Amino acid sequence: MANARTSYVCLPCRVSYKQPYDRTRQRICPRCAEPMIHAGSAFATPRRRDAAAWRTLSVLLNAGVGFHKSCCGGPGYRPRTLRDVRERMTHARRSGMPVAEALVRRDVA
Repeated sequence: MANARTSYVCLPCRVSYKQPYDRTRQRICPRCAEPMIHAGSAFATPRRRDAAAWRTLSVLLNAGVGFHKSCCGGPGYRPRTLRDVRERMTHARRSGMPVAEALVRRDVA
């Protein structure tokens, strides 16, 4: 059986590559030679020219939020716009909730 493939992202180059998962190996971007971030197997790459989507993605990945499948449900809720990210970051700051946890909440009250 083949190894499962998962996405690795280079934020400065705005590219992602599907590669076999290996916890011990650091992936390097072939374009800029910087380390890549493991995004998960349920990751969908935004278009390279969509700057707002890449900024949103950058906040999510740098906060430690991945796009991993959890059984049949997929990765769960992830904010898609900068407005959604700002709302969740404000909620995290006001409530004392960890940022990664606030970013994956569907509703903030």
